[in-house]
Amino acid sequence: MARLCEGRVAIVTGGARGVGREHCLMLAEHGAKVVVNDLGGDRAGAGQDISAAQQVVNEIKAKGGEAVANGDDVSDWNGAKRMVDQAVSAFGKLDALVLNAGILRDRMLVNMSEQEWDAVIKVHLKGTFAPARHAAAYWRDQAKAKGGPVDARIITTTSVSGIYGNIGQTNYGAAKAGIASFTVIAARELGRYGVTVNSISPSAFTRMTEDLRTYTEEDKETRSPKWIAPVATWLVSEESREITGRVFQAGNGQFAVAEGWHKGPESKPVLDPHQAGKILTELAKKARKNAGMNGLDLD
Repeated sequence: MARLCEGRVAIVTGGARGVGREHCLMLAEHGAKVVVNDLGGDRAGAGQDISAAQQVVNEIKAKGGEAVANGDDVSDWNGAKRMVDQAVSAFGKLDALVLNAGILRDRMLVNMSEQEWDAVIKVHLKGTFAPARHAAAYWRDQAKAKGGPVDARIITTTSVSGIYGNIGQTNYGAAKAGIASFTVIAARELGRYGVTVNSISPSAFTRMTEDLRTYTEEDKETRSPKWIAPVATWLVSEESREITGRVFQAGNGQFAVAEGWHKGPESKPVLDPHQAGKILTELAKKARKNAGMNGLDLD
């Protein structure tokens, strides 16, 4: 069977462990040249150690693939630019950016500190924006130089905590919901250059999630990060060029497409707030309730 990503060059952020590691290994298995980015911190974002990224690079090279390590902070403007420049310098081009890096600092809203909020928003939201912005500028320039569209990809990482909502994760959920919206908007903006933008919402057993609840061995298998990598690999490939602006769920025994906000029941407006309240109450009763964490059960 032909390799899906033969000759493609991809950056994977947060590529040293868990879901990111599986992305890197499968992309390389399918012929991609990979920049393995990882700051090397703990799940809360503390510390720095490029050896974790280098270990994945060594695994890829041992199997005959090509890869380089990068230890830049995804939320650092200049670091994000260096990441893109390194891919082009090492492999001559950049075809795909897989934005997977993230941290957790879970806390109930009434107890959450400013630092816990800022850290999560910075890594997830700015850590999505900064690399994507530099990669998008690179592809825009490439498209202008060749006089036509490129065939490039941005793959972001959202979460059911953001698109459906999860107690104790107002920071993480807000960031992940923002990333889903970022994906839709960036897809609309970058299509003219031949860049597709899609998102993956993974359900995976990793160090990020291992203490959120008790997992059975069956849970660990159905939520193994290996089930996420095929989605990322296909999205990086040239075969996915017709798909953009979508959020795909993967893991926990499923592939699915998440459907975003749609306007529900409506009414003509009124100026009287008392009457407005009656109308809004009726509209809310008629509207479909918010999804539960599985995307189906209603609150």
